[in-house]
Amino acid sequence: MNIPANIKRLRKLKNLSQKEVAAAIKVGQGQYSVIESGKITPTIPTLEKIAKVLEVDIAELFKKPGKEDEINMSILEKVRMIDTLDKDERDCLLKMIDIAIAKKRMKDNLASMMAQ
Repeated sequence: MNIPANIKRLRKLKNLSQKEVAAAIKVGQGQYSVIESGKITPTIPTLEKIAKVLEVDIAELFKKPGKEDEINMSILEKVRMIDTLDKDERDCLLKMIDIAIAKKRMKDNLASMMAQ
């Protein structure tokens, strides 16, 4: 269990700076930095505040990330980045996703029909 690494990973996924999280939990950036670096162990109330700012359940801070979590986080990060694209790029990307999903559904339907 690596609480500091989880905090850092989740903070970056939210595109928040250490300064922003520190301000939200009402501690100095220096103090927050030592929490995230693992130099001090934060109290449960502090972890609750951090979890609230990161919009996660406190249990997420204690989880050992598995392969599935890493994949899900990677997908979430990419989905969040879609909002930063201009409208034309976003529309094009969404159309590509729709096409890929339709192709997958067609393959699944065909495989299901062939199995019968």
